[in-house]
Amino acid sequence: MTGLLRYARGDDVALPKNGAHGFAAHHALVHYKSGTVYSFIPKNACSTLRYSMAIANSCISGPEDWTWIHLNNGTFAATLPELVRAPYSFVVLRCPHARLASVFLDKIVDRTPELWQLYRKMRDGFAPEGLTFRSFIALLDEENLLKLNIHWRPQIDFLVYEQYSRVFALERFREAIPVLQDEAGLAVQDARSLTGHGTDRVELIREGGFADTPLHELSALKRSGRLPSHAQLYDATLAARVAELYADDMALYAKHCDPQDLTFPQFLET
Repeated sequence: MTGLLRYARGDDVALPKNGAHGFAAHHALVHYKSGTVYSFIPKNACSTLRYSMAIANSCISGPEDWTWIHLNNGTFAATLPELVRAPYSFVVLRCPHARLASVFLDKIVDRTPELWQLYRKMRDGFAPEGLTFRSFIALLDEENLLKLNIHWRPQIDFLVYEQYSRVFALERFREAIPVLQDEAGLAVQDARSLTGHGTDRVELIREGGFADTPLHELSALKRSGRLPSHAQLYDATLAARVAELYADDMALYAKHCDPQDLTFPQFLET
């Protein structure tokens, strides 16, 4: 069963004007054969699940069409009746520290539009080649930048329901695949080989600190087939600051998933 709409009653306005609900509803996708609603959160296996939904909803046939998903984020967005009537709902959460590190190593290091959006927002106020993970976090700490882009926007903003039929952890995503097949009739199609977003194709460096390594050095590492593991981007100060910035996401993860799967469980608020 699905739960109460999380943000519908948050503002004393007509629902179509409720920005928080509208944002979450736009990211709630419908699997039409079952009526299942999936809340997609960027960097949380969302390419794999959007690709799976596109195949299941008969819009694409396979790998040759996979880029279709990038132009159709809102194509399967749920209407209000679909949200209310959904017999099943699910979402995938991720450790906030790992998600932010993944954004940086993927979008920022590769200089995708997310970097240039941040650059323009800061009025060209930093040198991209010299940007480090520490300075990236410092920028997000500025007013309003935490919600500037969906790839680092807090995960809690994407949740359209108070409760979901299933809440899965990305860290244990393999366990979700048979459950989704059995309970929602959704066959999960792994898109990592198509998107190249994962770290399964590089050698992970698990020693040393990379919080202050500039972008141009990280880019060179990546071209050589190596990348620091997510944890190696942090020192204690950065880990504590990100835990504060994403305190709601930390609590959300701990409520529904195993807190020990967090990168830094010691920074959970008691």
